[in-house]
Amino acid sequence: MTKPETEQNVRETVRAGYARIAIGGDQPQADGGCCGSGVSCCGGETGIAERVGYSADELKVLPDGADMGLSCGNPTAIASLKAGEVVLDLGSGGGFDCFIAGPKVGPTGRVIGVDMTPEMLGKARRNTASYRDHSGLDNVEFRLGEIEHIPVGDGSVDVLISNCVLNLSPDKPQVWREIARVLKPGGRVAVSDLALLRPLPGEVRESVEALIGCIAGAVLVSETEQLMLDAGLSDIVLTQKPSYVEALGQMQDPLYRTLTEALPDETKLADFITSLDIAAQKPSS
Repeated sequence: MTKPETEQNVRETVRAGYARIAIGGDQPQADGGCCGSGVSCCGGETGIAERVGYSADELKVLPDGADMGLSCGNPTAIASLKAGEVVLDLGSGGGFDCFIAGPKVGPTGRVIGVDMTPEMLGKARRNTASYRDHSGLDNVEFRLGEIEHIPVGDGSVDVLISNCVLNLSPDKPQVWREIARVLKPGGRVAVSDLALLRPLPGEVRESVEALIGCIAGAVLVSETEQLMLDAGLSDIVLTQKPSYVEALGQMQDPLYRTLTEALPDETKLADFITSLDIAAQKPSS
């Protein structure tokens, strides 16, 4: 197992891993893994979306290949999206949540996906044509950028969503400051992410496979709340959702098995990590 040593190394490791996922979705890889590791990323299992809260009706209208099994929750379910709103999805990948959000905000709304991986961005943009044909809407766009430096103007977003991505950032305080910057006064946060219930053992924390799997970069639930408060957000509600980790175990996910083997005896992954629904608001004044 290799330990990324700097913030830039972390970003490049994550970027390379998710590039492999994007390419693998179009061209099967001989090694069977997402990052050359032989393990899946963020689950990476088909069928995980239904287990973390997406409805069959939402999933059946998605473009082929948009669902890559990278969800750990359903942020659109807690976002209460309304017609005409501007929605920003951080770490939008192949466009999965953007294409679900688009019909909810309708023709007068807008959905902007941001991702730092060119291969993911290309996949999302190719999927957009199918979305337009099926929905009759032209309200989704994708931009290349890092979530620490969001390519969106100040106070321009009604709702910020993200799905199993913020934990990957090596500079989470900056991410939350950026979220607060781009939100309009009164704007909302609706994020599904992974968080720690207690610190991970060192062997797991230093694992590149765990990093790409959205686990080694996770922070404690209490730290997540403090980061949000420091960024100026309010009305914070953090809801633990153990269903994601339970689903990985039931599905015999390769990453789950790999990490479980590294844990101390008589412990399980659900003792350390949970899916977390994160809701908050930017104060109106």
